[in-house]
Amino acid sequence: MKATIRKGDSVLNELTLGSEEIVIGRTDDNSITLDDTKVSRHHAKIHCDGDVYFIEDLKSSNGTLYYGKKITKRRVLNDDVFSIGPFTITFQTDISQPPPVKKKDAKVSSAKSADIPGSDEVIELKKEIHGLLIDKMDLKRANVSSSDSEEVVSKVRDAVSSIIKELEKKIPKKVDKNSLIQDIIDEALGLGPLEALLADETVSEIMVNSKDRIYVEQNGKLTLSNKRFIDDDQIRGVIERIVTPLGRRIDESSPLVDARLKDGSRVNAIIPPLALKGPCITIRKFAKTPFVVQDLINFGTFTPKIAEFFKLCVSSRQNIIISGGTGSGKTTLLNVMSSFIPHSERIVTIEDAAELQLPQDHVVSLESRPANIEGKGAIVIRDLVKNSLRMRPDRIVVGECRGGEALDMLQAMNTGHDGSLTTAHANTPRDVLSRIETMVLMAGMDLPTRAIREQISSAINIIVQQSRLSDGSRRITHVTEVTGMEGDKITLQDIFIYKQTGYDSQHRVLGHFEATGLIPKFVDGLRQKGLEVSLEMFS
Repeated sequence: MKATIRKGDSVLNELTLGSEEIVIGRTDDNSITLDDTKVSRHHAKIHCDGDVYFIEDLKSSNGTLYYGKKITKRRVLNDDVFSIGPFTITFQTDISQPPPVKKKDAKVSSAKSADIPGSDEVIELKKEIHGLLIDKMDLKRANVSSSDSEEVVSKVRDAVSSIIKELEKKIPKKVDKNSLIQDIIDEALGLGPLEALLADETVSEIMVNSKDRIYVEQNGKLTLSNKRFIDDDQIRGVIERIVTPLGRRIDESSPLVDARLKDGSRVNAIIPPLALKGPCITIRKFAKTPFVVQDLINFGTFTPKIAEFFKLCVSSRQNIIISGGTGSGKTTLLNVMSSFIPHSERIVTIEDAAELQLPQDHVVSLESRPANIEGKGAIVIRDLVKNSLRMRPDRIVVGECRGGEALDMLQAMNTGHDGSLTTAHANTPRDVLSRIETMVLMAGMDLPTRAIREQISSAINIIVQQSRLSDGSRRITHVTEVTGMEGDKITLQDIFIYKQTGYDSQHRVLGHFEATGLIPKFVDGLRQKGLEVSLEMFS
């Protein structure tokens, strides 16, 4: 059994568990010291009983959390994640060298498998309890919004507790009944096995491939969770709970949908016949506390000098496009860069699924709408961009340009709405220009290529290229200025670049940021107007 202790994205300690007891706490007399006020003097301990490892809370003030819930008694350790204050401890079984099972420990070992949330025995038990619960209560009327009602939760909890008493002989002794009750409540009123994953702050993305294949992304790495749905019908029920409050639908005539959770997390769902192995859900989790500039600097996404340059770009009303692949962190960076917009300005944000969390007061958030069951009533991003021009915006922030709205965005940038920001999918700064050119043609306007490129070169000032590297980390690889046209070609110059130099012993990417030494044209313009701009960031 291996344990990895992290704080945010930083690995603080990695250890292989042996037979000795490990005590975790704030003071120096512990086996592992976690220096934080949210950690008790002696917070928790890890110990071995035969060949089975356990974690136990030592009556700490803030508790030891298992997927967001305090543990009340010792728990068997599998491939799990626990939280102690701002720290997370990830346990991983060493599959290559499974421990031998001794005869005297046979009872403990069998209990360990029964305690796994996704084991077949527990799944069958949950099916039976859930069926009896449906007989007792009308769960059809309880959706995600109404499940917040304490009265509804209390009634379901009482009903589940009653059923568990009736089935007490069927429940394995090592199964935690409190956890079982909470799991059934989550399945009846919430999002089932996804509730625990949503509560786990170390999980950034959840991917349901099928009822028994739920993957999560933690610290940039994909792992198979031990969570499982009861069946495909339960997945369909979860999807409907998500989309119904938003006025959206999913059925055979409309088998895919984009939506969001109450906390803003982005959801995509797709069902048969398009999904061949059963309903699929992908959730990009929404940070409860939005990342700020210093967070991205700490993560190594960019440097303080690049952050200073971004602030200069936004404050001087440069039009910026953030480019990158799926999962590269474009929306997070857009949110951070938007925070540089002065609080005195009126901002209109336009998105397919609202994700941006801007700290300013004067923000109008617009969200597109899909067609209804008759195929009518759709409001697309392009409609919202056109409408935003009539709303007296100082800044327009479009979550992502992916179609004909690119033409309206360029026209807005060229007609007095400087300082606008958006994102686009592309692999390099040069590629994003080609993508925008293609998107403008999607608007249905028969424009010559040169005219489109002239629009692009005069509208866009800065391209920020972000990439997700092989170790899961996210880096800005290019900060590039659009300098104009030479013949029929748009000209670019890099201001900052990221150079990868290799890998360390843990296969993490090594590299550094470099300033090319080139001074952006708009900086010269600012200095000619008498504004003081430090050139040290470009050295």
